[in-house]
Amino acid sequence: MSRVGKKLITIPSTVNVKFDATVCTVKGPKGELTFTVDPSITPVMENDTLTFTRANDEKKVRALHGLTRAHIAWMVEGVSTGFTRNLQIEGVGYKVELRGKNLLLSLGYSHPIFFMPPDGVEFVVATPTAFSVKGANKHLVGEVAAKVRKLRPPEPYKGKGIRYEGEYIRRKAGKSAGK
Repeated sequence: MSRVGKKLITIPSTVNVKFDATVCTVKGPKGELTFTVDPSITPVMENDTLTFTRANDEKKVRALHGLTRAHIAWMVEGVSTGFTRNLQIEGVGYKVELRGKNLLLSLGYSHPIFFMPPDGVEFVVATPTAFSVKGANKHLVGEVAAKVRKLRPPEPYKGKGIRYEGEYIRRKAGKSAGK
């Protein structure tokens, strides 16, 4: 039995979970998310808890058991509290500012970079060198944060670039001085 798949999902009172054939819809204060559930996985709703059972013990079905439970749990958490990915910018002259819903990044290139978020994702700029990516969909928040980080990944010599909060950048020694 899958250790992840047999865990209970506690559904808060502000969240509504509905299953239609193979589609799971989760509605909450932060939005609405949908997920297609494999027919070999069956949901079991009891009061305010949700569990999943599987039809058989085939390798694919065992893998889908835990995956389905994890996705639905992320959806419930996302529509109730949301997900946040914090990023930091390090480097002289590197900064970020919010223009409407979009980010304007100055990252040492000859031009500023204008980054537009997809639907369901928003940016929050705390300081000119720290900002957050927020949303209800965990996958989308992580993907957008990775795309922003990819604009100027941290380099190993001075550590300049965009990094996740708390990320450790392994430093390299520079050139040795002349003889």
